[in-house]
Amino acid sequence: MSATPLTVTARTVEPRRTLRRLLALDAVVTGVNALAYLALSGPLGRFLGTGSGLLLGVGAFLAAYAAGVGLLAVRPHPPTPGARIVVEANLAWVAASFLALALWLTPTAAGAVWTVLQALAVAGLTLLQHRALRALQRSQV
Repeated sequence: MSATPLTVTARTVEPRRTLRRLLALDAVVTGVNALAYLALSGPLGRFLGTGSGLLLGVGAFLAAYAAGVGLLAVRPHPPTPGARIVVEANLAWVAASFLALALWLTPTAAGAVWTVLQALAVAGLTLLQHRALRALQRSQV
């Protein structure tokens, strides 16, 4: 009996499972942020030093984004182009966060810390998603 079929199965299932879990984590965390921004835009806006209108807009965008990422996460085989779009969108979010902080926003100290911390968290998650996506692609060759 050959171990090759089991080895191939293990290599293809684990990266896919990892990618799905990372996408699910992304969807949940993004969804929680979206709900907080939508439900508490006034108090959060004052605390972070941003307008409540900005938080409402960001919250609506994040809610739609979380739903899309969640749809990818629940698929047994998330499509590679969709996962790649998530990675690229997350990278764009990180860049936009730092650019907004440097060029546009005038947040409170808490807002500046929050902007940097959430951007770094997204960057870390994006790195993990990218690695899982690459591992999945390598296992399918």
